[in-house]
Amino acid sequence: MDSGPFQTDNVFHDVSSGQHIIVIRDTKGNCGDLLLSAVVLKYPNYFTPNGDGIHDTWNILDLADQPSTKIYIYDRYGKFIKQISPAGQGWDGTFNGEPLFSTDYWFQVFFKNNGADQEFKAHFSMKR
Repeated sequence: MDSGPFQTDNVFHDVSSGQHIIVIRDTKGNCGDLLLSAVVLKYPNYFTPNGDGIHDTWNILDLADQPSTKIYIYDRYGKFIKQISPAGQGWDGTFNGEPLFSTDYWFQVFFKNNGADQEFKAHFSMKR
């Protein structure tokens, strides 16, 4: 990855956010190298909106320098909950001013990477 040493493991650890180039080398020599481009987007796996000032909101801070990015949050049934901006305060775990339940929530992000439109989907947990 990124001109680093080759490895036999297909898992990379402690990868920084942003775009990376991965070279896949055939160890048997039957094929040439394969180049892949990958975007790493780090986001919190959970948040705890309990008012203690620690992890009280959820947001993707890696995209804070892209104010045009749109983040959509959904409940586990696909109901739209909230749209947020990574340049904003984030989501506080409420819907129409009422606190929601501790569970997993899904999100969809539309952002730009080197000028190209990107979409990313994943989930996180809210713990009360």
